[in-house]
Amino acid sequence: MNVQRALPQRALPTVGAWCFLDRFGPQLTTMRVEPHPHMGLQTVTWPLIGEVRHRDSLGSDVLLRAGQLNLMTAGSGIAHSEYSLGEGDVELDALQLWIALPEHARWGARGFERHESLPTLTLPASVGKGAEATVIMGRLAGVVSPATTYSPLVGAQIRIAPGSRVRVPLEPTWEHALVLLDGDIQALAFDAVDALEGVDRDVRPGRNDLFYLGANRDHVELASKSGALVLLLGGEPFEEELVMWWNFVGRSHEEIVEARDEWDSRSSRFGMVDGHGDVRVPAPPMPTVRLTPRARRL
Repeated sequence: MNVQRALPQRALPTVGAWCFLDRFGPQLTTMRVEPHPHMGLQTVTWPLIGEVRHRDSLGSDVLLRAGQLNLMTAGSGIAHSEYSLGEGDVELDALQLWIALPEHARWGARGFERHESLPTLTLPASVGKGAEATVIMGRLAGVVSPATTYSPLVGAQIRIAPGSRVRVPLEPTWEHALVLLDGDIQALAFDAVDALEGVDRDVRPGRNDLFYLGANRDHVELASKSGALVLLLGGEPFEEELVMWWNFVGRSHEEIVEARDEWDSRSSRFGMVDGHGDVRVPAPPMPTVRLTPRARRL
C-alpha cells in the first residue's frame, strides 16, 4: 500500500491535539493490517473511497464506508485490525488520524464509536456557491460533532465548488492547518491583519501537503478553480510534551518500553482481536537511543 504522512513533521509535532495524519490512497490494493496495539490516543478513520472492516479487542466488528466515522479511544491500551473487503485488490482511499489524549484522559477507559451521520453546515461564498463542511470531530462555527473529544479541537471536511471563493471561520485562540485532499485551492487574505492591509495572499498548497495557518486567525478564505476537497484541522495548542514511537503516544521513554514489552509478551493489557488466531503485528525493536519528546519549532 502507498501511504503518505502529513503529520507529525520535524518542526511541527501537533496541530492542537492532532498528532498524526496518514492517507492511504487513492489506489487499487488489498489492505491487511493485522492486530496491532495503541495507547494514549484516539484513532479517527475517515474513508474517502471504498470500505474498511474494523475489528478490535472490545469485540467491535464493523464495516466503514465514505462519510462515516470510526473513533477508537485507546486509553491505556487497545488492539485492532483493518481489512479491505474480499481477497483481491479494491479501490481504496482513506485517512487515519490520531488525537493525543491529555493527561486527565489517557489512562481512562478504552472505547469505540461509530457515527454514520455527522452534522454539516454551509460556509458563505463571496464568489460562486457556498461550501459544504462536514464536522467530523469537535466544533466548527457552532456546529458540534457527536463524537467524543477530550480536548478543544476541530476536524472538518470542506467541499468547495468550482469557481468559488469561501470564508472558513476559525477560532482565534486555536492553531489550524489545511490539507488539500483533491482539486486545487488558493488561500487568500488568511488572517484579519492581511485583510485590513489589503494583502491578497497567494498560497497554493499541493495535494496532501499540510498548510499550517498558526494561531491568532479568525478566518481563512479559500478559492478553487476546479473544485476542491479540503481537510481542516485545529485545536487549542497542546501543551503537554509527547513521546511518540510506533503506535504509542506517551510521556516518557519508560512508558513506551513498558507498552512495547507488554504487547510483545501478549499481556492482557491490549486484549485480543477475534478472528485472527495468533496472527498479530510484532513489536519492532526499541531504538538504541533514548526516546525524547518531539520539539516544536514553529
